[in-house]
Amino acid sequence: MKPGISAFILAAVLMMPAAVFAQDPSPLINTKRMTLETALRVAHEALLACRAKGVQVAVTVVDRGGHVQAQLRDVLAMDLALEISRQKAYTAMSFNLPGSELARRFDSPNHVGKVDGVLFAAGGLPISAQGSILGGVGVSGAPSGKTDEACAQAGVQAVHDELEMAD
Repeated sequence: MKPGISAFILAAVLMMPAAVFAQDPSPLINTKRMTLETALRVAHEALLACRAKGVQVAVTVVDRGGHVQAQLRDVLAMDLALEISRQKAYTAMSFNLPGSELARRFDSPNHVGKVDGVLFAAGGLPISAQGSILGGVGVSGAPSGKTDEACAQAGVQAVHDELEMAD
């Protein structure tokens, strides 16, 4: 590459951030977050959906930062199900995709799923509304990930319309 061209490219790259920042004069970003009551409702409805299937599970709801906002474990659910449900919720929120979809995408032995706390398995769903990711829900303890995911879906559906219509 000619010296004049590389200097031009460098100048363009250095000027880009100024142009990007000039478009938005506010130094703040407004984000939407679920209330604690909403997170608890998601978790409770997911737990009830699994109970209706005769299964006792653990449910975790994480916020958009991946922090646990609500966590429930039914009486007979294994303690280990708590951590698995948290990892499912965190992974679904992080990738904004259902865990069942992620499990199929990352099936090589050297994939990102080797990162601690990331679990590509059915039973985790993102929670989103109005085009924004709000968090994730993970369910663990059913005999299959398909059942875990169906229960997670029941939790998300319980609040979906309210979230979509919220100000």
